[in-house]
Amino acid sequence: MAEKKKSELFDWVKALLIAFGIAFIVRMFFFAPIVVDGPSMAPTLTDGDQMIVNKFIYNVSEPERFDIIVFHASAQQDFIKRVIGLPGEHVAVEDNVLYINGEEVEEPFMETKDGAKHSMTSDFYLEQLPGGYETIPEGHLLVLGDNRENSTDSRMLGLISMDQMVGKASLIYWPLDRIQIIRTQENEGAG
Repeated sequence: MAEKKKSELFDWVKALLIAFGIAFIVRMFFFAPIVVDGPSMAPTLTDGDQMIVNKFIYNVSEPERFDIIVFHASAQQDFIKRVIGLPGEHVAVEDNVLYINGEEVEEPFMETKDGAKHSMTSDFYLEQLPGGYETIPEGHLLVLGDNRENSTDSRMLGLISMDQMVGKASLIYWPLDRIQIIRTQENEGAG
């Protein structure tokens, strides 16, 4: 009888260790939770939104324009922003219009229901940002918050290195009334 209890206890301990090991591997290499802190991505993301970050996606694909990413802004702090400029591109904003390589690019996530832009973007050119680049170098991205009037992003931080990337924000899971999968808006038009 004692042998059976000992064997049962060992099976439970083994199952728990395996479960914790799998959870650790998933958390370290595939997915991680993050809480949005502040208004810089409003109204797309709101302060307190709890999200899942896909840490693996950029091992098998490249970031796309308008992906929402998480990156290490410092050793102590991660930021969440939207990819605007990709390697090899020149980025400028004039009169609240985004230009990539001189071509106007729509930002559907910036529009309110009546078609007006919800946040003004001060004019800037890539050359004016920290680093003074003429085009975005390989392995770097230009990121901006959706709330352009209240966002610490590439305009202050400079370009973001792929080495700083944590992953792509892919799902809001809390609060319940905001549960949604985050999609790349460029590929979906205004929807």
